[in-house]
Amino acid sequence: MTEPASTDLDPRFSSSEATATPWDDARRALIDARIYWITTVRHDLRPHVTPLIGLWIDDNFYFCTGPGEQKAKNIVDNSNCAVITGSNTYGEGLDIVVEGNAERVVEDIRLHELAEWFVAKYGEEWRFEVRDIAFHHEGGEAWVYEVTPSKVLGFEKGDQPGQTRWTFDRPA
Repeated sequence: MTEPASTDLDPRFSSSEATATPWDDARRALIDARIYWITTVRHDLRPHVTPLIGLWIDDNFYFCTGPGEQKAKNIVDNSNCAVITGSNTYGEGLDIVVEGNAERVVEDIRLHELAEWFVAKYGEEWRFEVRDIAFHHEGGEAWVYEVTPSKVLGFEKGDQPGQTRWTFDRPA
């Protein structure tokens, strides 16, 4: 597990009684989420946003997508992305935004591990065969990506709403 280099409560967007959300709470929300939204950047710099399933493992986010899908095309030109999850309620819950870079996973051992984790989380419908550095499914080929966070924002929406920022020291 990677611990944040810093945890800061932003007083501009927090109630006066708010405290920073613990990283373990954010981690749990990211692990437990069933649906995430990813934003990638098109070649002409317009955003592309889409829902997907994914995994939060060892403080990195993993997802898969077909090589011809817009998000995969976008990552070729610009690996910057944001992954979002939370609740769509007002006044309760914790929303999380992960900012980072997506890189394709090509190690055979890691792909097999991730394939098993997708089944464990989402069921047999999401069983993938691993070959040719990709997932394969009745729907076709899917490339697997890892998003390494550089910054994570947490938006606590309870009685004492607050915005927490976690930053990470990552090797260049």
